[in-house]
Amino acid sequence: GRDRYLAAVEAVARHPELKVRVDDIELGMEPPHYTIRTLDTLRLREPDNSFTLVIGADNLDKFDEWRDHRRILLEYGVEVFPREGCDAEAKRRKFLKENRRYRIHICDAPLVTVSSTMIREGIASGKDMSSLLM
Repeated sequence: GRDRYLAAVEAVARHPELKVRVDDIELGMEPPHYTIRTLDTLRLREPDNSFTLVIGADNLDKFDEWRDHRRILLEYGVEVFPREGCDAEAKRRKFLKENRRYRIHICDAPLVTVSSTMIREGIASGKDMSSLLM
């Protein structure tokens, strides 16, 4: 929790040109930290803003296993970044067959070939992963 938050703060600080704000909202929330609870808490705290979940296509592959995934897709929507080995468009079509109102957008972005898990594992094993950090 806190380590990931601090890593995000450091990453954003390296890119002042981005209009990104890192929020520690989950650090003050009681576990379990389900995404739907975080989104609902953000919406309560900031009712004038709208929120969309940003995920990698690898997460879309297992999204139907997430707690209240249908609510996330209907009320918040997801923005999906392509990932190597993931057919995000096929998974999107499958979800839309279930409910045409689901909000799933596949980004027109370069293919992401690195995962945060891979970076964390590299750092834990003592490798220099700085070239992969934003």
